[in-house]
Order: sequence, then C-alpha cells, then structure tokens
Amino acid sequence: MAVTLGPEDLTRLMDEVFPQVSKGFVIEEVTRTGVRVRLVTTDEHLRPGGTISGPSMFALADVGVYLAILARLGPVTLAVTTSSSMDFMRKPEAGRDLIADVTLLKLGRILAVGDVLIRSEGREEVVARATMTYSIPPR
Repeated sequence: MAVTLGPEDLTRLMDEVFPQVSKGFVIEEVTRTGVRVRLVTTDEHLRPGGTISGPSMFALADVGVYLAILARLGPVTLAVTTSSSMDFMRKPEAGRDLIADVTLLKLGRILAVGDVLIRSEGREEVVARATMTYSIPPR
C-alpha cells in the first residue's frame, strides 16, 4: 500500500490530536512497509538502575505502530490498540535515545498488526521487541 502521510504530515497530525504525547517522539522515516520513530529520552524516562523504563519503551512501540497505520491510511485517528506483546531483552543505555523500527505485517480493513524492534541509538542490539494489533474504525 502506498504512503499517504509523510513524516511532516504525521508530526502535524500528532501535534493536533495527541499534543500530550507528541512532544517526545520524532518521526525519522516513513517507508512503504513501516516507520522509524525516535523517543527523545530524558530523566523522566529513567527508572532505578540507570535504564529506560518499560512504560517508555511500550509507549514508543505503541506510538510507532499507530504512526505506521496513519502513514498508510491517512488520519484514522480513532484506530486503537487491541492487543500487545512485548519482550524486554536487554538493558537500554541511559543517555541514549531509543529508536523503533516498525514494520506493518498486516493492514486489513478491520485489523492491523505491527512488529517493532527497539534499539538504543547507535547500537545494533535489540533491547525490546513488540507486536501490536490495532482495530481500524469503519471508514
């Protein structure tokens, strides 16, 4: 499926519909199969032990899949997460942003499924992997 919204369009849309969320995320790339999104990490994302918190990584995965769907379908802002699974594999490095590479595995009329690999900026090792399923509202 062709890309409908690019990074600038998605950023504007997120600022309009989710201003409380959009501040910490940077949409770096939109491709035919997914998106790359950066979580700009700050002290608010840290947990004891000097690592990025699980809820912060979950938010990155969830926002990433949402953006990948919107990039294909346009502003279907009422799409919602219906299922998720996340594996935390290694400690992300504090002081480095997190990068999520999102691939849409399925984009149907009713459901979308995305796979997310999260890495610390500048590192090859995956720190977390998520699968998210979204419900697409009737258009």
